[in-house]
Amino acid sequence: MNGLCRMSLDTQDTKTIHQAWKSRIHNLIQSPLPWRIINRQETNERSNLGDSLEMLLSTKCGQTAFRDFLKSEFCEENLDFWLACQEFKHLKRPEKLTQRAAGIYEQFIMDESPRQVNLDFYTRHIISQSLQQPGPSCFIMAQKKIYGLMENDSFPRFIQSEKYKGFLDAAYKPRGFRKHCKALKMKSTGDLIQRDSKPISLRLSYKD
Repeated sequence: MNGLCRMSLDTQDTKTIHQAWKSRIHNLIQSPLPWRIINRQETNERSNLGDSLEMLLSTKCGQTAFRDFLKSEFCEENLDFWLACQEFKHLKRPEKLTQRAAGIYEQFIMDESPRQVNLDFYTRHIISQSLQQPGPSCFIMAQKKIYGLMENDSFPRFIQSEKYKGFLDAAYKPRGFRKHCKALKMKSTGDLIQRDSKPISLRLSYKD
């Protein structure tokens, strides 16, 4: 009798173990593998790069690719000005704000500046009046106008260009994407500086 009980228990244990392994294998098959999740996320991020100018400029390589296109149209100063304003907004020290504001104004805004952006007289006048005690929002109005110009004028042409197609093709190939970014960085010359560990910054006429 004891032998029959043991056999019955052994059979039940075997069935229990079998069901447990079967359930685990089923869950493993149904659950996406970690690398699949990562690849899906990367694919979604790359496919969204051309959805908006905001999305494109949120990545270093997107900034570099767009600037390369703007340079071919002789208007890369628009992006350089926008990036300088982005950096300026995060400054805290008053002396640093004054120094940077003067540099941005001299390079991009004042009459006959070497890289003057397309701003109306009223906007340029308001900025010139605020240079004595500039705050972080000193260039907000001008930055929005230049962003709108890029968004409505340059960006639609960019996403129809061969440069964008090459950029997007490289974005779907992780290794090729990195090489493409490096090639764009090397090709991009002048005021734009790109480093892997730091955000894009500009060589303005002042010293830190």
